[in-house]
Amino acid sequence: MIPFLLYLGFFILSFVAVRAVVGGIARTGFSSLKTVTFGDESAVVPDRRASILSVIALFLLWGSFTGSALLPSFLHMPGPAVGEFTFEHTVQDADGNTDDATVTVLVYDPEVTEGEPEVPTVDPGDGFAKNDAMIIETYDSELARLQNNDELTRDDGTNIIAVNGEPITPGGRLEFDFGSITMSTRGSLNIAPDQGLQMEPIWLPPPEAVVSRLFEIANDGFRNFTLLEHLGYSLFRVVVGFAIGAAVGIPLGYAMGLSNWFRGWFDPIVEFMRPVPPLALIPLVIIWAGIGETGKIVLLFLAALWIMAIAARAGVSGVNITKVHAAYSLGASKWQIMRTVIIPNSLPEIFTGARVAMGVCWGTVVAAELVAAEQGAGMMIMTASRFQNTDIVILGIILIGVIGFGIDILMRIAERYLVPWKGKS
Repeated sequence: MIPFLLYLGFFILSFVAVRAVVGGIARTGFSSLKTVTFGDESAVVPDRRASILSVIALFLLWGSFTGSALLPSFLHMPGPAVGEFTFEHTVQDADGNTDDATVTVLVYDPEVTEGEPEVPTVDPGDGFAKNDAMIIETYDSELARLQNNDELTRDDGTNIIAVNGEPITPGGRLEFDFGSITMSTRGSLNIAPDQGLQMEPIWLPPPEAVVSRLFEIANDGFRNFTLLEHLGYSLFRVVVGFAIGAAVGIPLGYAMGLSNWFRGWFDPIVEFMRPVPPLALIPLVIIWAGIGETGKIVLLFLAALWIMAIAARAGVSGVNITKVHAAYSLGASKWQIMRTVIIPNSLPEIFTGARVAMGVCWGTVVAAELVAAEQGAGMMIMTASRFQNTDIVILGIILIGVIGFGIDILMRIAERYLVPWKGKS
């Protein structure tokens, strides 16, 4: 919730600041000549300032909640409690006598401290409850067996009844500045230092750890393959699976859009398979195509097939009928209408479907490479997750996202040049 609120606040501040600074600058180009732009998709173009600020906001949130060294300390969220803390606990014996003892807790960060520090040396004191000391890692908790060194133990009928003067009973919990103390059902104290708002590296490492891992894998490789080989195999599988899916799906979509018979025959199949996630098909793909390269490409082919078929069908159905009638009135044949009217006017929908299908294929490649893969970005992610190498997992996700975004940009450029009439009647 806190990261979301911060992100929302950054968005609002950025929007207000940009509008206040450049609000009076008129937009140039064709869109500026339009009298009505609200609701006109062709008049809406990405504001690159917003894109840059969006990336900066995500990086700041990432660095802030991981204590990144790339950010100044005043931008860091409160981190876990580190250092030496003390508290007093009150022990009562079987006769009702009480004694106080001090516990010294050293909380250390294993990412900063080399090796495990020594337990602090403390004076045991004179009462039957002895002073004690212990060490705890950040983001961890420890069960303190404080009565083990007392003159009287639990077997003698002693019990801890209070911490820092506050009564505590089995199952109870007390909050202090350094963290919380919970009493177990057997009367022992479990000490959990405050974890702050920063994420533990095993859950989310800082940006510099991911960058360091990138250079390490780029130089040394991962599982006997270089980083470029892993990415190349994933890219090859996605492109081949998508290409085959498009080669089958586009003609199928055209047939469904132009023929009642084809529409009636294939519509139940397409509409049935469309909501089925590709991940659900993995067992069948293994049975049908095996665990080799063919199985992975078949899974990606099925991920793209139905999207491309629906996109082509929608493109044909969306062709303005007046254009078809105009072509017929000029004596055009069915092939000429197909070539000069239907295909050009359906290409915008097909390009949109291709971008969606490519995104789905990239999302499916991780699952496809679960099937006995030795190379690939998905294989990197899954192998790293087994050993809790979160930095490699995040690195793989970022690389897949960057490559997918790059492919989407290339497809947008191709659409701009191949379909310049998009958005125009």
